[in-house]
Amino acid sequence: MAEAHSRHHDYHLVDPSPWPVVGAGSVFLLAVGLITWMHHMFAAAPLIFGAGVIGIAYTMIGWWRDVTKEAEQQGHHTKVVQISHRYGMILFIASEVMFFVAWFWAYFNTALFPGEAHEVGRLAFTHGVWPPQGIETFNPWHLPLLNTLILLTSGTTVTWAHHALLENDRQGLKWGLICTIALGLAFTAVQAYEYMHAGFTYSGHIYGATFFMATGFHGVHVIIGTSFLIVCLVRAYLGHFTPTQHLGFEFCAWYWHFVDVVWLFLFACIYVWGAGAHYGGH
Repeated sequence: MAEAHSRHHDYHLVDPSPWPVVGAGSVFLLAVGLITWMHHMFAAAPLIFGAGVIGIAYTMIGWWRDVTKEAEQQGHHTKVVQISHRYGMILFIASEVMFFVAWFWAYFNTALFPGEAHEVGRLAFTHGVWPPQGIETFNPWHLPLLNTLILLTSGTTVTWAHHALLENDRQGLKWGLICTIALGLAFTAVQAYEYMHAGFTYSGHIYGATFFMATGFHGVHVIIGTSFLIVCLVRAYLGHFTPTQHLGFEFCAWYWHFVDVVWLFLFACIYVWGAGAHYGGH
């Protein structure tokens, strides 16, 4: 009987898991709670939303724990399985690239053609110029430049951590992760300060909508990436990752570099080019 259940291949056939069902149910609760809360449909909407958030967090923690056990304790992440995981992460990042392409498309569709005659509402707001008259854009050489330097530096520190891991330097791995996490938190704090002092709002016009959607979703990805780094740091202190097998950390580094590259495009296109001639000489 034991022979019948023994594995004679390099693939991982996962055991039945409750997490897809629990996660889907939690997302449904979150969506219902958020929609009903925004429309003030009934008093319990915030509780439903909170239950969805808690359920998603519980799913993430439980699912990550199981995958970690599969890799560290059960030895299911063979070379073949690692290849499939890498393909999966590459496809995930590719889907994220297309996600941001949509926001850049929306921005440039308006910024390059602010005087489109058949777009009556657009023309009435922009008066045929970009950025629209009356919009006080950010000086790209102040806080946006600071955040660019912060993210570029964080790219070097996560690379430091990766190379330290390859050399089996556990202290270098930990300090590289700590520095990257600190820089990620600093970026989020600077962007929050910038948002609080914005001279325009999200609602009412295309400039604010495209600006906050593009930069805001990038900020969300920074928060997700920082959480990813924190999980890797905890695992590093638990003794996880080896120079030859560290998929979790490798994917975290890939994701963080992706976040860095997206910001460079945002800084160049929306902050610098989109600021108009007012800040062009500074």
